[in-house]
Amino acid sequence: MQEGWQLEQRIEMLRGENAALLNRNNALQAEVDDLKTGHDVIEEKARRELGFVGKDETFFQFIEPDHAK
Repeated sequence: MQEGWQLEQRIEMLRGENAALLNRNNALQAEVDDLKTGHDVIEEKARRELGFVGKDETFFQFIEPDHAK
């Protein structure tokens, strides 16, 4: 009897994990679709992850002074 209860608990846990993974897969698929069709998404990722700066743009970097010294 206890084995049946443990199996039910395991099934519920796995259903929850599957739901979370399905949500993650859906989000990743949406990102893949955007990357395949949307140049704006590609540009955004290039800016954020690779430091891309456009041809007619000027890059400014502000460095906070370190007052902890």
